[in-house]
Amino acid sequence: MVTNPCTQGAIVPASTAISRRKLIGGGLTLFSFAGGSAMAQGAHVPPGDPFIVLLQGLYQGVPAGEGPADNLGLTTVDLNDGTYAKTMIYPVYGMPESRERGHAIGTFYVSLATGKCAHALPGGALAQQFTGGGFGLLIPDGHGGQFDEGTFELTVLEANGVYSAFTNGHNHMVDRLHQLVAGPPFTGFPSSGYNEFCFCNFTTYDFP
Repeated sequence: MVTNPCTQGAIVPASTAISRRKLIGGGLTLFSFAGGSAMAQGAHVPPGDPFIVLLQGLYQGVPAGEGPADNLGLTTVDLNDGTYAKTMIYPVYGMPESRERGHAIGTFYVSLATGKCAHALPGGALAQQFTGGGFGLLIPDGHGGQFDEGTFELTVLEANGVYSAFTNGHNHMVDRLHQLVAGPPFTGFPSSGYNEFCFCNFTTYDFP
């Protein structure tokens, strides 16, 4: 016989206590397995068309040779050439990870020198070329900086993994970039301080 603290000293047969422990343990094991399977499957499920992600956070430079070792499996960008900066990616819509809002799921790389960028996401990556757009508004932030607001159009040069269908597709960016030191956009980028807040709308077709 064992004492169950949840019954304030009541006596419970040992066999019952063991049975409950097995049941709880089995349930936790099943929960862990199911959760792990869902996460693993999430990385192998194609996203919706469209799908949307948010770029958010301060940009950091990527020194030459310190980008992804496998270049994300992409051939149209060189993320190790020393011209790229990076920030974090968060899910918004159309992905299994969209339910995990508030948690970064990938890394965004952009090069002003090449006009190219890449999204490293669960289950694959996408490389793109900027083709148009710009900042139509520069709004003082009241603290010596400014908000650069505008939209950009990009062509998906290549995509791999679960995003392969988006090759030759489109990315419509809606950007509100916080430039911490006021001046022409991208002056001193990224070291002078640039805090990104940009929605990326991916489609396999041209954006309306």
